[in-house]
Amino acid sequence: MSLSSLLRQLPLKVRLWLALILLALLALSSLIWLARHDWSLDAALDSLAGGTPVSTGFAGSGVKEYSSASAVLDDLPVREAGESTGYSRQLYGNAWADIDHNGCDQRNDILARDLGNLQRAENCRVLSGTLTDPYTGEVIDFERGEKTSQDVPIDHVVALSNAWQTGATLLPEADRAELANDPLNLQATGRLPNTQKSDADASEWLPQRGYRCEYVARQISVKAAYRLWVTPAEKSAMETVLATCPDQPAYRSDFGAE
Repeated sequence: MSLSSLLRQLPLKVRLWLALILLALLALSSLIWLARHDWSLDAALDSLAGGTPVSTGFAGSGVKEYSSASAVLDDLPVREAGESTGYSRQLYGNAWADIDHNGCDQRNDILARDLGNLQRAENCRVLSGTLTDPYTGEVIDFERGEKTSQDVPIDHVVALSNAWQTGATLLPEADRAELANDPLNLQATGRLPNTQKSDADASEWLPQRGYRCEYVARQISVKAAYRLWVTPAEKSAMETVLATCPDQPAYRSDFGAE
């Protein structure tokens, strides 16, 4: 006799109790998972309810607020994405170039900006710190090392491949190098969201709800600064996000092709 047949023979009251027990076990396993991944119950509930707004606090570190993200989005050209043919990371110049000429490469500058409990060597290298990943809410302990540095990659908020397909092919090499190293377009995150996002735009991937407004505003601001366009689907996704935060500002750094 199958399990389903046995269950059907049980009294309705017993089946209801079994269902409640199963739901309780599922809830308990979810809480255990959240605890192991440094998520709080409050954060999880916030996410389900729409998310408490999250800001990285990057504005002010060479990045200024201006206008509104919605207004800047309205001014962006809208067209379909071009081909990715010919795209190569090398077309954006040296990775983590010191474009602000402060003596530190951009990866270490961004780690120093985004991590708390920071420890640095005299040569600018970030040795350790703690990242509260705005993309997921996860807390990640960073430690510099051959096998551990990769736990905190630096994401291009507008992926370089996406930029290539939406206008970067028309930029001079120097402007592409700024796009790849502009602090406005760089964010420390965890390996999983960095991999999941890959070269997706806002119509294909978004971070946790609480960080979507700032994230989309940064993408819009980068595209405005480097004369890139958005696709119809991308603009629609951005408008949906910004409808929840109409006062969300746009951002401007000291770099850009304007």
